Amino acid sequence: MHPGHEEKTATKWLKEAQKGYMRIAFLILLSRKPCHGYEMMKEVEDRTEGFWKPTAGGAYPTLQSLEQEGYIKGEWGPQKRKRKIYHITETGKLILDRALLKQSQIADNMNALFEDYIKTVFELEPKSLPFPRMPNPFSPLLEKEPKSRHEVLEMKRNRIMHGIKMMQDELQTVNTRLAELAKQKQKHEYNSGKVEE
Repeated sequence: MHPGHEEKTATKWLKEAQKGYMRIAFLILLSRKPCHGYEMMKEVEDRTEGFWKPTAGGAYPTLQSLEQEGYIKGEWGPQKRKRKIYHITETGKLILDRALLKQSQIADNMNALFEDYIKTVFELEPKSLPFPRMPNPFSPLLEKEPKSRHEVLEMKRNRIMHGIKMMQDELQTVNTRLAELAKQKQKHEYNSGKVEE
């Protein structure tokens, strides 16, 4: 295996996953109202606070694919600058419902694997972690009204502060256990005659 193979493979996998996520994201937006491509890209970027920035090179082929599969329908608008306005079809609504259900099942399975990993590797109960559940990648798009930037930052700050508190509590527990083990070891060594009086 040549250097960088792992990085290229991981990047490729994430790009493939992102294409599927983009399809679902666009169907979610179109289930609310008809939109043109740029409007959907902007909405995704705004609602995810810039975390996800679809590009024209990824968005328009995805829209074309969704249209060819019959999940959306595009019509050219009457504006001066011709823009194709997309509408979700009944088939698209059915596919969206099924995709969101599958995503929920995948998240549940991934959370179970993650919890098992935490228990096995770190010997911690998942409830002691600040973020024990995987977030739904579509939650910002599923909200009826997007939150203001201030609200989003407040929520992030509160989650981080809660996470820090939980980790500090866990660190205190680990330090206490380590101190007890050190005392037990010292007592054992003293009783076995390894420590000179």
